[in-house]
Amino acid sequence: MEYKQLGNHYVMRVEPGEEILEKLRELCEKEKIQVGSAVGLGAANRAVVGLFDTVHKVYKKKELTGPMEITSLVGNISTREGEVYLHFHVNLCDEEMRIWGGHMNACYVSATAEITVTKLEGTIERRMDEKIGLNLYQF
Repeated sequence: MEYKQLGNHYVMRVEPGEEILEKLRELCEKEKIQVGSAVGLGAANRAVVGLFDTVHKVYKKKELTGPMEITSLVGNISTREGEVYLHFHVNLCDEEMRIWGGHMNACYVSATAEITVTKLEGTIERRMDEKIGLNLYQF
């Protein structure tokens, strides 16, 4: 991963073989980004996406492999118990031009991924909401 800071934005490139969430976490820890957002695109060859089952309060996961375009990567950055907490969704286009997407659990770059992170001032902490089953923003 390489990146450049431009004001409160970080423009990053994730290299082949690297996992996007790992590199985003690394950037956030190094640059002390505790709250923000990110958008990106690129190419992947393996990803794990999920869908939250609101009845059973678990993520159903699906692993995707093969050549894919990352047509949309969006997410937010916050903290949980003082540690970086990433919440990202991704849409991926396969060779048949079908779109797969959902909550991003992992996404491995095949060629490149170009991501812009916007750092906001302050912090937003998350806490588990037992009723819903998710870590929600606490204001």
